[in-house]
Formats: sequence, structure tokens, C-alpha cells
Amino acid sequence: MTSLPLIPATSDAPAARRASMPPQHLADLDLAGRQALVTGLGEPAFRAKQVSTHYFGRLVRDPQAMTDLPAATRDRLADQLLPTLLTPVRELACDDGATRKALWRLHDGALVESVLMGYPDRVTVCISSQAGCGMACPFCATGQAGLTRNLSTAEIVDQAVYLAGVAASGAVAGSPPRLSHVVFMGMGEPLANYSRVIAAIRRLVSPAPEGLGLSQRHITVSTVGLVPAIRRLASEDLSVTLALSLHAPDDDLRDELVPVNQRWKVAEVLDAAWDYAARTGRRVSIEYAMIKDVNDQPWRADLLGRLLAGKLAHVNLIPLNPTPGSRWDASPKPVEREFVRRLRDAGVSTTVRDTRGREIDGACGQLAAAEDNDTNTDRAGEAPA
Repeated sequence: MTSLPLIPATSDAPAARRASMPPQHLADLDLAGRQALVTGLGEPAFRAKQVSTHYFGRLVRDPQAMTDLPAATRDRLADQLLPTLLTPVRELACDDGATRKALWRLHDGALVESVLMGYPDRVTVCISSQAGCGMACPFCATGQAGLTRNLSTAEIVDQAVYLAGVAASGAVAGSPPRLSHVVFMGMGEPLANYSRVIAAIRRLVSPAPEGLGLSQRHITVSTVGLVPAIRRLASEDLSVTLALSLHAPDDDLRDELVPVNQRWKVAEVLDAAWDYAARTGRRVSIEYAMIKDVNDQPWRADLLGRLLAGKLAHVNLIPLNPTPGSRWDASPKPVEREFVRRLRDAGVSTTVRDTRGREIDGACGQLAAAEDNDTNTDRAGEAPA
């Protein structure tokens, strides 16, 4: 594990923070909205395109590096279009630098995480859509922390732009220098922050200077199964991949592992997923965390196989990355292999996710939880004023 130097964390973040949305940023607006804002400041409309080209096209986030703008104009536009949204707290690297996890402090003190993963043929970033999560899945560090607030569109997009810049710098050896894939699998339930996540996706896929210019097919949106939102997503005319965090094929267990199942049962969630696949032509990714002696029994593999057989779906088995102090643990490899065998025998495409980032609190929410614990421990040792 390597710790990378970044801006140090401030030690005076408030213990009890009041959640609030950040100032408006250019990534909150489409290009027309940016132009309207710029002309309202008395500047020519083309300045909006200049700043947007720096941010999305050249991955420049520092206004002082935008030297084609007059200095006075640069400062003025930066105040209105490029407020600081993410302050780096900690960045860790492992897998010979191919995996990098960043912890950010937002303007109100909330913490969120992003992960960059380099492969020989692609670079993927995993981004957060909420600070914390309100879905309360008991095996998830973020779910245990609860929800602080939704992220703004720009706070979501800025994670991808920052890490795209890291990739472009050549820091991820053995991988292409261009970000190609974005997965909404970080902190939070993306479809619980629906309008801002959709706006963020549109920024990510619009060509520069409107956005980052990624392929829609290289965007994955995960959900624990918010059925109305899945159906709404199917009507958005987007070709993103839907990833359904199922984790159990039966309602009795899923009610415990994914509490929202108490509202929308397995059959209803899968029905919405199959409608999404039918309307978009996109294969649904079924996410399934393998938890020892909980959801890894052979009969559950057989049941899952029957539910998915013949459907436009792929199972992504995830070896659980246990959170500290958790009663949950990863399934043994022989159990995992038998689960895979039974699914494939049922005709269901199945892979096991690459286990990246275990040395760097790789499970979603672990790094933020560790930072909060460190901060609280520091405060506990302080003498009262």
C-alpha cells in the first residue's frame, strides 16, 4: 500500500455538521446555462465555452492555469463557475498503483469516496452520488453510516473529472491515459438522488466542451432496487448499464440484507429490470455479494439460476470485503466456485469481480468511516475548553 501526498486534511472540521448544498458550479449547468450565467456577468458568451473546454476538454480545474483568459476575467469567472467542491483528504494506492482511492471533504464537512481502477484496456472510476447512504444494508460500511445528504450534479461530475486528470497524467502505469468507464457504485444509492445523477450522466456523455464525452454504454448505474426509479430510468433514452444489487434470490433473506426489499420484493424488482433490458437492449448486471453462510448456499445458487435463466442478464459475484468489526465475512473460494458452477450450468453468464483495493479500505465507505473514527478519537483526547 502506498500513501500519496495530497492536500492535508484540516483537523478543525465540525463534529456535528449541518448538511447543505454547495455553491453552483459549471458542471451543474449545460452549456447554454453557462453562457447565460456568463453574459449575466457582463462577459461575452464565448467565455463559457473557453472555461468549459479547459475543465472538460483539458481536465484543467485550476482557474490560474487558464492563461488564455484575462487575469481579471479569470478570477471573476472562477468565483462563479469553478468554486472548490472537493478538498482532498487522503489518497491511497495499491495493486502497483493501478487502484487509487480518494477521500474528499465537501464544503460542509461531509466525506465521500471515489476509486480509480486501471486495466490494460481501460480506465474506470467508481464515483459516489450521496454522502452516506439511507438504504441501511447491514453488510455495507456506507449503509451503516446513514445518509448525510445528496451530492450536487457538479460534486458527482467533479470526482470523474479529477480522476480523469490523474489518468491523463500517466500516473496509472500500464493503462490507457484516457478515462473510459464510470460506475455509480460508490457511496449512496444513485436512484435516490435521481435528478442530479441523470444530469451528471448527461454531463459525462456529452462531448466537450459540454461534457466529458464518454460513451453511454460505458456508464453503469447501480441500485438496490427502487422500482419506480428503474422504470423512470428506462424512459430517459439513455443506453447506460443497469446494475441491480440483488444479494439474495429469496425475499426472506433479501428483506434482511437489502431492507428496501420490504417495499419492493424480488419478483417486482426483477420485473422492472427486465423491462429496462427490453426497452434499452442493455444487459442487466446482477450484483451479488458472496457472504459466508448467509447467501452462498447451493440451493440459493439454483434459485438464482432459475430466476435469471433466459434473461438478458449477467451475474457479477462480489467477494465480500468485510468492514472492521462486522459479523459478515467472505465466502470460502470452494463455495464461491460451486456457486459459479451452478449458475453457469443454469445457462446464466457469471463472473467473479476482481478484488481490488482490499489493502486500502476498498469497500465502499470504509475510508470515510476510518477518517471519522480518527477525527473523533482525536477530539476525545482534547482537554475541554
